[in-house]
Amino acid sequence: MFEGFATRRIATAGCPEGIHLRLGGVGPPLLLLHGYPQTHVCWHRVAPLLAGRFSLVLPDLRGYGDSGKPEPGPRCEAYTKRALAADMVEVMAALGHERFLLAGHDRGARVAHRLALDHPGAVLRLCTMDIVPTLHRFDTIDRAGALGAYHWFFLAQPGGLPERLIGAEPEFFLRHTLRSWFGPGAGAAPEAMAEYLRCFRAPGTIRATCAEYRAGATLDLEHDRADAEAGRRVACPLHVLWGAGSGQGSGGGLVEVWRRFASGPVTGRGLACGHFLPEERPEEVAADLLAFLDGAAR
Repeated sequence: MFEGFATRRIATAGCPEGIHLRLGGVGPPLLLLHGYPQTHVCWHRVAPLLAGRFSLVLPDLRGYGDSGKPEPGPRCEAYTKRALAADMVEVMAALGHERFLLAGHDRGARVAHRLALDHPGAVLRLCTMDIVPTLHRFDTIDRAGALGAYHWFFLAQPGGLPERLIGAEPEFFLRHTLRSWFGPGAGAAPEAMAEYLRCFRAPGTIRATCAEYRAGATLDLEHDRADAEAGRRVACPLHVLWGAGSGQGSGGGLVEVWRRFASGPVTGRGLACGHFLPEERPEEVAADLLAFLDGAAR
């Protein structure tokens, strides 16, 4: 995987242990952010299709993969989307990119959403993959949504409960989670699964990722409500992708939801797959990114 890509480690103010990343390709900078419970490796099928057009930056988010895993803090403030987004802005600046293109999947899309709100001058265009805005999700959750997103509430439990339970059988939990979210007949490539398992078993990963979900149910919501009250919305062009079988989108409904959180143009479509678009439909994801990002990249 990632033949011809380089690896780097860049320390940030909030993550002095450093953010681990891969770099490759030529052209305008494109930052790609992964989700839970994965790492930057989720882009391994998409990256080769984009490397001839963009300079790709593929980090492991703070707390994930081979990146640093700082102490969460009393309210898990070290793992808010605001903190993770600040890491990415620092990483891109260290690489010489003050403005860049941005795409994210799952939790990475939530970090990307926050980055576009907190640092609007840095983001030329944004693509989110298979999420609804966090505030909308919590405000509209129903029985079906809660069953499908049970992990949101499980991982956010206090007192070390999810850490103890997941830690008892981390491989079972990881395999079960991935199997549940891939579409029928789809799955992670063996080499990708080996990396996911290696990183998920690493000391601190389960604790850090639970802290990220705890922040998602507390401080992230406070930040999102403050933005909503102030009328702050995504200003750059936004493209929304989702898996038709994932439960995130229904027809054009997801595009309409995102239009309430954006002041710029919003486009989007569903792909015939489950949750893991970059691995299930890499050619379509790459084609959409090329078409959507091309104008801004010139």
